[in-house]
Amino acid sequence: MEQYKRILLEKFDSRQKVITELTNLEAILNLPKGTELYISDIHGEFAAFDYILRSCAGILNEKINDCFVASLTQEEKNTLSALVSYPERVLEQVNKEKEWYKSTISQLLTLLSFVAAKYSRSKLRKALPQEYAYIIEELIYSDLTLADKHSYFHTILSYVIELREADPFILGIASSIRRLLIDHLHVVGDIFDRGAASAQVMDELLQFHSLDIQWGNHDIIWMGAFFGSKACLLNVLRIAARYGYLWDIEKAYGLNIRSLTLFADKTYKANPKFRPILGTRAEEFTAEEILQLEKVHQALAILQFKIETQLMKRRPEFQMDNQILLDNIDYWKNTITIDGKSYSLQNTCFQTIDRANPSELSVEEDQIVDSMLASFQGSPKMAKHMELLMKKGSMYKVYNHHLLFHGCIPLKPSGDFQPLVLHQAQYAGKELLDFFEYHIRLAAKNKEVGDDLSTDLVWYCWRGPFSPLFGKNKMTTFERYFIEEPETHKEVENEYFSYRNSKKICQFILEEFGLETNLSRIVNGHTPVKTGKGESPIRGEGLLFVIDGGLCEAYQKKTGTAGYSLLNNSYGFQLVTHQPFQDIQKVVDSPFEQTSLKKVIEDLENRTLIQSTTIGQNLLEQQQLLIQLLHEFYDG
Repeated sequence: MEQYKRILLEKFDSRQKVITELTNLEAILNLPKGTELYISDIHGEFAAFDYILRSCAGILNEKINDCFVASLTQEEKNTLSALVSYPERVLEQVNKEKEWYKSTISQLLTLLSFVAAKYSRSKLRKALPQEYAYIIEELIYSDLTLADKHSYFHTILSYVIELREADPFILGIASSIRRLLIDHLHVVGDIFDRGAASAQVMDELLQFHSLDIQWGNHDIIWMGAFFGSKACLLNVLRIAARYGYLWDIEKAYGLNIRSLTLFADKTYKANPKFRPILGTRAEEFTAEEILQLEKVHQALAILQFKIETQLMKRRPEFQMDNQILLDNIDYWKNTITIDGKSYSLQNTCFQTIDRANPSELSVEEDQIVDSMLASFQGSPKMAKHMELLMKKGSMYKVYNHHLLFHGCIPLKPSGDFQPLVLHQAQYAGKELLDFFEYHIRLAAKNKEVGDDLSTDLVWYCWRGPFSPLFGKNKMTTFERYFIEEPETHKEVENEYFSYRNSKKICQFILEEFGLETNLSRIVNGHTPVKTGKGESPIRGEGLLFVIDGGLCEAYQKKTGTAGYSLLNNSYGFQLVTHQPFQDIQKVVDSPFEQTSLKKVIEDLENRTLIQSTTIGQNLLEQQQLLIQLLHEFYDG
């Protein structure tokens, strides 16, 4: 504290500077809080995710309507909305004459001034493009009712156009409007897997002005792979082959998987069970490419099962012996024994398995895995993305009195917290999440090791029975590939997923994290909400929101929507239901027709001010230190 006080003294080295800053802080503390956007389970669907950010989850169209009411036609509002959302595309398509520029920039400045009304002038300045900040401030703070100011405004505007700076000027204003509409972004887990463009999503998050991330189970295997876990790596690559984007991540991250491809091509045959799920991308692949993915998919699955078997044997304390399946196969009869019952195996591809030692890798397989791991860990872009996940990410977050986590808080059938017992110690509730976060961060520091306890615990987060990111008793990947009987495919959810419908349990969880149950909410992702079957994203009598509504194309037949996002502004929460994103041009042509359905959950009588937020608490602490500093100035 004393060190921070010395830093303040260096910055505010006179009584007048302290008084000025105190006045500024008091004004900021009494402004309405900015709008937060919560989104989860992006799953590599960049275009849909990018659209939600660019349209500000529907807020943009609302603000345009509120700002211009009847002064613009619907067609003009459409053009303005499209321009703010996708300025590069619109600027390519319109006939850009001088009068169009003047009219359009005037509309953009009016909208910018409207959305900036609840922010301080210094916050607006930070949101503006640095190269045009002075000009934009001059223009939006001009009083056009005065003749001289009206002339001044149009002179500046004309000069910007004459200097051929209008296009970048428009791009900058559009970006500033979007930034002010979404003050802070919460990503509640699962950025990666299933979609082809996780790298693009991460690139966009790197550029976002203010965000936090709660790690999801699909994020954790990418992190674990980067930390040196071969089991996590093989899960990442197998899922990529299964959903047909293995070559996409190979290109995006500069991965070297050529040795894997050559090995798979000579070792495995066509196997329809391993045919990739391509969805709307099917036309992009030739028959030869699909066959190649089938073979690579088999190779990665077998490598994964071998490596995971080694890990489960290495960690008996994980108590996952019932998931060691390779040892339970009768390779002569092609059957497997699970829970005392024998099942026939179908679509097998066990040609590289040593029946005497099923989990042992051949020399060639060992070299392939080592090569792929070195490539994954050596990717500069991967390193940058993992750094962001570690810097902005955590197992859970308490922000503005609300609790955010991706998966679950494991519960017993009784409704009490389910403990993880490890090395004669127990971890449950908040302590369980803190335990995993400690080991995840430790694994990140020791990524050269690869098979230490902390790195193995990262893999446990992916599929361990008491993992708060997984939330099921076991993962049945092997069974789904090779056994036809659906009874073996069943994965039993933790009791949390039924108990979260209970207000009492939601209050119990909030209290565990030191939160007031009359003020706080839980924001949760992980499990798609099957709207078509009548499920609601609002649980626990309004205390919990599940915002995985199916942004991923692979889920949309089950969910009937294209995802939920959640907004929280100074008036409370609003739930947004998104429709499947088709293409940018349709948004550009008719953005108001693409508007998402919004449901107001709260409508607070008194708006939430910054002083009541997490940022406000920091500002209040700074204010108290400045008051102490001011007294010291008065005391000489």
